[in-house]
Parts: sequence; C-alpha cells; structure tokens
Amino acid sequence: MIITRYITIPQLTGREKRRAYVYVPEEAKNNPEARYPVLYMFDGQNVFFDSHATYGKSWGMLDYLQENHVPLIVAAVECNHHPDNGRLSEYSPFDFSDSRFGTVKGRGKITMDWFAYRFKPMIDRNFPTLPDREYTFIAGSSMGGLMTIYALTKYNHIFSRGASLSPSLWVNTDRLEKMIRRTDFATGTVLYMDYGSEEFGWKPDMMKGYNRICNAFCDSGVMLTSRLVPGGTHQEASWERQLPFFIHTLFYNL
Repeated sequence: MIITRYITIPQLTGREKRRAYVYVPEEAKNNPEARYPVLYMFDGQNVFFDSHATYGKSWGMLDYLQENHVPLIVAAVECNHHPDNGRLSEYSPFDFSDSRFGTVKGRGKITMDWFAYRFKPMIDRNFPTLPDREYTFIAGSSMGGLMTIYALTKYNHIFSRGASLSPSLWVNTDRLEKMIRRTDFATGTVLYMDYGSEEFGWKPDMMKGYNRICNAFCDSGVMLTSRLVPGGTHQEASWERQLPFFIHTLFYNL
C-alpha cells in the first residue's frame, strides 16, 4: 500500500508542493498492533513508479517489497526539480564548483534538519513505526547517496543504518573524509555502499576516493558492506538490482 501526499519544505522552496510517498506493508491492515522499521529515501519520484521517475525507470521498490513480504515502511520525498541546480543544492552538504554545474550552494543541512526534525516526527505520528534509532534507516543514490553518508554521520543519533548507492563523492572527497573521521559513531551503525564498475571512468581518481571513504568508515567503527557491482551503471535499472543486497544489510541482526 502506497500513500501519496503533497508536502512543503518551507525552508527550501516555500509553499511549493512536492510529493511524499509512504509505503506500508499490506499486513498492517490486518494487524493493527504491528510496528515497522522505517527507511527514509531521497529522490522519492524514482523509488516506486516508472510513470513518476525522472528518466522513466524507477527502482521497482514496490514490487520488491511486496514480492518478498519485507516488514518495512518506506518514506520517500520527491527532489527539487528547479533547473538552477535545485536538486544538487538540496542534496549537497557542501558548497562546490564544477565545470558542468558552475557554483552550487550546499543546503544539505537544511534538507536533513527537515527530514530529521519535521518529516520523521510526522511519519511517526501517522504510521505504525518503530521510532527508535535502531529501526530508523536512510538511503539514496548519486547525490542522494552522498546525502545518506552525510545523514548517517551528522545525524547518527537519529539514523542507525544507511544504504548509499553510487554516491557523488566527487563533490568534496577531502571534506567528506574528514567529517567521517571526526565523528564518534554510535555502536551498531551500519552502512551499505556500492559503485558500479562502469562508473569509475568519468572522474579521475574515483576508485581512490571510494577507497578513502570506505577506509574512513571502517577506521571509525562503522559496520560497512562495500560492493563493486560488475557491469553496474549510474542509473535506476542498475540500482534496482542491488535491492536484495542493501535491504539484507539494513536488516542484518535485527
């Protein structure tokens, strides 16, 4: 069962509405006492429906959750579609400059403050959640993958587990590594992170940067599952194939 609502993020786009999607397991209808972990996701338009997806292909999350009877609530929020780098700005913890995009103002902290202190309480009030940190997860790909790393690091008191697929580490690998190494992660922090083998060619030293971030998490005591996906590419069809791997990691030992 997916419930779609229009919400606003006043701190970012004022009264402009965007979609929020909430998946609740069908069994919740017959078991009102049941409570579920929650996975928060970025780029919500790409998570469930091909017809809503930016490039016409979603992650196929709905089919996967239903076919495998996964006891999980998924709350996914649509990204900013403004042509003036709206998505990049909302999904970056840092200011950065790039030859393709120009100078981008990082508003990731504003985004995550809203997720942590506005959106999560709203989900906990209205759906059968397990609200404690142990059962609160976050995931995304590309810039959403970068934000997942940021969320798990800077909001570690709220999010215990994350899945970062093809994260945009190139935004500022040095600053990201320092941020991770300076964090005192809570016991039980879990991260799934991957990259497709076909993604490493378009930016110099991408493999080196990926290894640095993996090492920073491991050195910081985070339980990391890292995968290099054979033939993996930077698109939803490839990320869909990783669902069994990262869902398994999120549920490990729960």
